[in-house]
Amino acid sequence: MLLAELSDWIEAKPAERADLELCHSRVYIEHIAAIDQPTFVTLDTVASETTYEAAALAAGTAMDAAQSGGFALLRPPGHHALPAQCMGFCFFNNVAIAARRLQTEGVDRIAIVDFDVHHGNGTEAIFRTDDSVLYVSLHQWPFYPGTGGPEDQAERTLNVPLPAGSNDDDYLRAFAAQVEPAVRRFDPQLVLVSAGFDAHEEDPIAEMRVTTNGFRELARRSAALGPRVAAVLEGGYNVVTLPRLVNAALEGFSAE
Repeated sequence: MLLAELSDWIEAKPAERADLELCHSRVYIEHIAAIDQPTFVTLDTVASETTYEAAALAAGTAMDAAQSGGFALLRPPGHHALPAQCMGFCFFNNVAIAARRLQTEGVDRIAIVDFDVHHGNGTEAIFRTDDSVLYVSLHQWPFYPGTGGPEDQAERTLNVPLPAGSNDDDYLRAFAAQVEPAVRRFDPQLVLVSAGFDAHEEDPIAEMRVTTNGFRELARRSAALGPRVAAVLEGGYNVVTLPRLVNAALEGFSAE
């Protein structure tokens, strides 16, 4: 349904094993590749015989978007995926793999801005001790996965927990007061956006009140934070509203 609403898109190629190994252990990758029937890999994440193919394609799409300045429209999402564990519908950490791939091509300083309604615990874990990557997350808290609280901060990690019911004004105030100063101090060469739309007022699995205009403005402000920007789709579980929200974000990214 999402692609049917968009007129201008291209298909990417799957990530290679070497790309996945930039963020994930070889044993874990082989474990996902070997799944040959529907199974619960964790209590909240189901896989099947086609999961590895889909997840590798998602990671490859994220890499292509990061290189070209595009918006990677993909499933499964990635920001909960840990180096050796899937969770929260995520198998490979798409935005992290894209960042690592760009670093191999000479992009030294990357900021990841995550406005999915959930904290991207996997992305934080991958980069927490890496001075070359700044990770910033605005998310509902307390909420799944239980990380990213007000005390969860580090030199290159900024978590901005927001209470249930937060709306456009709440998000934009937090963005202006905390996100923008942190990213500008870091001075990235590239901004990667983990663009989740499950903070929308009509999303079925969260309790936030962000509107279409709110996502357009979040995208616009994210694009203004560095000389290059690209985005990777994370959550967003209302299939009726998702195309409209993605289009609004595309308008925001293009405005800069």
